[in-house]
Amino acid sequence: MLEVVVSGLVTGWAIAIPIGAVGAFLVALTARTSFRVGACAALGIATVDGVYAALAVVAGAALSTLLEPVATPLRIVSGVVLLVIAGLTAAHAIATQGRPRAASPVGALRAYAMFVGITAVNPATVVYFAAVVLGNRHLVSSALEGCVFVLAAFVASASWQLLLAGGGAALGRVATGQRGHLVTGLVSAVVIAGLAVHTMLP
Repeated sequence: MLEVVVSGLVTGWAIAIPIGAVGAFLVALTARTSFRVGACAALGIATVDGVYAALAVVAGAALSTLLEPVATPLRIVSGVVLLVIAGLTAAHAIATQGRPRAASPVGALRAYAMFVGITAVNPATVVYFAAVVLGNRHLVSSALEGCVFVLAAFVASASWQLLLAGGGAALGRVATGQRGHLVTGLVSAVVIAGLAVHTMLP
């Protein structure tokens, strides 16, 4: 059972730690709002990782085959969504110059739902979990081991995403004032746009 726990943790960290567009957006959102909002967004990402890990345990091979024909369209949709987010981030940063800064332009529940949606359209996550599970059948030979694997993957993903949210909150405290708000907003928009384009490339 310890091997299952370790495997789940390593698998969850391996998919979570490489910072892509979603991770960059998480840091940017937290810097512009609060740790509470960022933490909810982080749990949204971890929720999808946990669900995809569960789907991989239950039907990994079938899901990989099903997603293969639509992997490219899903990747493009994910990139387009992130480009829209980049544009909105830049527009908001520019539009709020000279006005009192809103305490929280995005609420906690909205942030959670937004990050569930963004993460869910990434087919690479479920394919990754399916590959790990299919390549290590002996690790999840029972329902209990499957549950432990999924829980460990969720905990690993959540721990890393919450760490990113903490970094975003620290950045938000440093970058105070209208100028800092503008700079962090525009830099975030550029990073998200660049990573979105990378997401759409084969």
